[in-house]
Amino acid sequence: MTTSIDQLELKRVLGGLWGSQDPAAATLEIVKRGVRGEEAMLIDGELVTASDGRTFDNINPANGQVIGAVADAGAADVDRAIAAARRAFDETNWPNDPDLRRHCLLQLHEAMVEATDLFRAIAVTEIGAAVRSTNTFHSDWPISSIPYWADMATGFDYEHTLPDRPWAAGTRHLIRHEPIGVVAAITPWNFPLQTAMTKILPALAAGATVVLKPAFQTPWHATLLAKLIAEKTDFPAGVINIVTPSDNAVAERLALDPRVDLVHFTGSTAVGKKLMADASQRVARVALELGGKSANILLEKADFATIVPQAAGVVSMNAGQGCVLPTRLLVPRARYDEAKELARITFENITVGDPTDPDVIQGPQISKVQQDRVLGLINQGVNDGATLVTGGSTPEGLEAGYFVEPTLFADVDPSSTIAQREIFGPVLAMIPYDTVDHAVEIANNTTYGLAGYVWGDEDEALAVAKRIRSGMVAVNGGFFYGHDVPSGGYKESGLGRESGVEGFQEFLETKVIAVGV
Repeated sequence: MTTSIDQLELKRVLGGLWGSQDPAAATLEIVKRGVRGEEAMLIDGELVTASDGRTFDNINPANGQVIGAVADAGAADVDRAIAAARRAFDETNWPNDPDLRRHCLLQLHEAMVEATDLFRAIAVTEIGAAVRSTNTFHSDWPISSIPYWADMATGFDYEHTLPDRPWAAGTRHLIRHEPIGVVAAITPWNFPLQTAMTKILPALAAGATVVLKPAFQTPWHATLLAKLIAEKTDFPAGVINIVTPSDNAVAERLALDPRVDLVHFTGSTAVGKKLMADASQRVARVALELGGKSANILLEKADFATIVPQAAGVVSMNAGQGCVLPTRLLVPRARYDEAKELARITFENITVGDPTDPDVIQGPQISKVQQDRVLGLINQGVNDGATLVTGGSTPEGLEAGYFVEPTLFADVDPSSTIAQREIFGPVLAMIPYDTVDHAVEIANNTTYGLAGYVWGDEDEALAVAKRIRSGMVAVNGGFFYGHDVPSGGYKESGLGRESGVEGFQEFLETKVIAVGV
């Protein structure tokens, strides 16, 4: 079968995935002048360098060059940050003053709106995010969520009385929701601002205090946040602390310290398990948003010519470094060749290169380590017998950075490494199925359960969505992110939820007060 795609339509589809060129001009003006990130951390209300004076280099993954320095927090710095957060929670009125919390959050919103293009430029420079994609998860969406959390601070029903019941005669039951205490928020490098804000905003709105530890590969979004908080808001000293250690052993102190009440982590499943084990030694609460190996199921009646370019193209967004990306494409066997050709054409039209180029869709991997990991798993796919349709190596002319070609595999064994392991790169595994039951079986055949995608007749697609064992499922292009939409996974994809009321309640304890009457 010969399959073709209208090139203008393909360009429109690929260009519209996760962003547009609209914000590029102002952002690029900052990039051209040279982005100078902040070095200082925020501890106990002060912008500080590391106590021993150490720094580490921030690296631009598009060219491997050093772009600046960041304070390298040591054990003493992390200890001071935890102590400050503990004192702020125990000795100030922050947990009991929702009006102050709302006021400070709205100040932060105003400051971050003014700095939006700088956050976008930082994303281009330290993540390698394509400039055209920086107006979504890397800036506008997390910033626009702040008023929602400010409203939650004062609008949530923190206390209510249960109605009278025959079996509770003589007792009035008062249910209280109280802030959990000190939160250690540990975030990854792929969408650093988004993941930081989905932790610190509800935590602060709930009355908790926070120590934020960003990934050492992407520290500047956090140090800019530190500067804005210190200089443009009235957050009391110690309520929000930001530390930037390069050593994971130093960061691990956040999970081990008995003064920390909740460890809230986004990142790999392996690290999440380690932090969970650390916190279990003192029965501390954990919330984990971990890896995924999401299946994208195309049903027989789906519009393949429209959907396959979207389903394939999205895998290259953020260079494939996203835990919810649909990296397994499940297609009816009768239409498999058609879908494979559509996916091949799509992948070969994805522009890879300098993320400051507004026409580029895919930038680099975050580091040489990540690039080598992705290329190694691609080789594993070939060795396991999958058909390499296109891609599979470093793009010609881009050897200076950490780039990987958009890579399409066909004829993938559902139990093979590339169908089971989270690659975190621009790699798509195409798998044929025989029946809808077979498709659901393949989709659920993974230790992960973060997200899923289904396309086709709405009633049939909804029926399939309800059978997928994951915390989020998109039907016919639905979008499962929003300030008020709880997100999270099943199985080894995590514990707890982020965003919405359910995400807010992660930062609250529930107390029952029984009053005799």
